[in-house]
This record gives sequence, structure tokens and C-alpha cells, in this order.
Amino acid sequence: MISRVLLGYDGSPAAIEACEFAVGLARRYGAELHILAVARPPEYGTEVETEELIEQGKRHCARLLKPLRTKLGEGEPRTSFEIAVGHPAEQILLCAERRRADHIVVGRRGHTLLARWLLGSVARQVIAHASCAVTVVRAKESHA
Repeated sequence: MISRVLLGYDGSPAAIEACEFAVGLARRYGAELHILAVARPPEYGTEVETEELIEQGKRHCARLLKPLRTKLGEGEPRTSFEIAVGHPAEQILLCAERRRADHIVVGRRGHTLLARWLLGSVARQVIAHASCAVTVVRAKESHA
């Protein structure tokens, strides 16, 4: 039984597709939906620069979530939103544990094989370490 779904959201085309999937899943099971956006801290910098960059990242995440808040409003599924700071995979896993998520949904951004090998991917890391089911949603290819 699925009662709590967690969506990792970054505003990418894959995340938009993942959101549609997560909303459908939550509606189908009458589950709560929690949407998490993660602001990455800078790799280096002074304390003043770091704090300002983190605040910029949080504001960016808030802008990404605003249309979802409007769209999902007070209807079904019951939805909550959160902005975290840190590495996306780590924050998704921590949030899933804290919220006791039954299912995690993330988008796959489609990095090249080399980039995935060198850097890993958020989706791969979440799959490897999650204690619940994970669905990875690919963005539909556009033929413009």
C-alpha cells in the first residue's frame, strides 16, 4: 500500500514528467504527496558568498515550486512542499526517511554516459540507497 509519495523536483523536463506521474500515483492510492526541491550549496567560496548563493538557490527553488503550488492547490492529492539545501540525492533520501515515504519519484535528466560514470546521477544514487520503491521517469523527447 502506498500512503506517502515523495517527488524530487528540479524543474527540468524530466521532473515535470515525474511530477505528473507522482500526482497520478498519489491520486490512485489516495496517498499524500510531498514535493522536495533542493538548492545545491556552492562547492567553494567565502562565507558571505556562500550564504548569498544558498539564498539565491532557495529563491530559485521557490520559483520552481510556485506553479506546482498553484496547480495542486487544495485539491487531491494532499500536497506539501519543502526546500532543502545540500546534495540532491542525499536530501531526497533524508526527506524520504523523515517523511516515511513509501515511494520516491525522480526524473532522469539524460546526462551522457561519461557524465553519469564520472559524476553519478541523482536517480542512480537514490535507487542505490533508498529503503522504499523508486520510480525514475524520463522526459519525453521533443521533436521540434
